[in-house]
Amino acid sequence: MDDPTTPVVVETRPLYRLRGVERRYLKGEAEVAALRGVDMDITAGGFVCIEGPSGSGKSTLLQLLGALDTATAGTVEMDGQQLGSAGNDVLTGIRSKRIGFVFQQFNLIPTLSASENVALAMAPQHPSKAEREERAKELLTRVGLGHRLEHLPSSLSGGEQQRVAIARALANRPEVIVADEPTGNLDSESAGEVMALLIELQKRDGVTVIIATHDPEVGQHATRLLKLRDGLVVEDVDA
Repeated sequence: MDDPTTPVVVETRPLYRLRGVERRYLKGEAEVAALRGVDMDITAGGFVCIEGPSGSGKSTLLQLLGALDTATAGTVEMDGQQLGSAGNDVLTGIRSKRIGFVFQQFNLIPTLSASENVALAMAPQHPSKAEREERAKELLTRVGLGHRLEHLPSSLSGGEQQRVAIARALANRPEVIVADEPTGNLDSESAGEVMALLIELQKRDGVTVIIATHDPEVGQHATRLLKLRDGLVVEDVDA
């Protein structure tokens, strides 16, 4: 059996193309440059780690790639579609159908079971209740939580909650998983389990995984490592 902890580099089509990307914010009366002229291509099917300290711009870059924000200057393209000029309906469709999100804080609804949290993510696609329940069961079983379907988040460990969040991110069969500090709130054992899951998605399913982290150990698992400092890419290394 293949080792799920060792990612493979997949040679396939370009997925993202960024040229001259800047993102500036107003903080009070001062302007803050979160990104300052970023150029890069990201190939589909890879495992990309964006590493940097707080304030380096990594979360801002992740938000642009996830179609959650738009650049102040420059262009961000996904499969040739310029995200900055796309309408809200187009961006909503990209986020709901093509991209799955995993966050540091899990963001599970506390009054819903693990299964209900995953099933809810499918509601915008309008499958039947039976289809949502079956898909949720399938995904939770895949992430090792088939025995915890009806448990509320409060009765799950941090690692289990993050695995529910990963199952939720997979609900609509996305091409891309965008993960912001997915191991940031986890102990080392749980963090290892979450990383193994993400690597398996990239290796066996061909999902493009893009992670932002301040943890250099996470970058050791990537097929490509991008290091950001002060809104600039200072290192870009293929594993």
